[in-house]
Amino acid sequence: MTMLGYNRITFDQSIMGGQACIRGMRITVSLLVGLVARGKCFSDIIQEYPDLEVEDIQQALEYAAWLAREQVYG
Repeated sequence: MTMLGYNRITFDQSIMGGQACIRGMRITVSLLVGLVARGKCFSDIIQEYPDLEVEDIQQALEYAAWLAREQVYG
């Protein structure tokens, strides 16, 4: 299943327990966001994960930003 507006972000209970992943691969959005947060550049990430494309990383960051905008009421 993909999320509307995020065609590279997929959710499947049989892959990484349903976490947000990239195009059905076992590469999670949280992994990519963490790598970027620790200072990895896109080219280094793609070298480590050659099945990824620049657009995958960009969309992972966009999705993470969208999640951060969500309001939580306690």
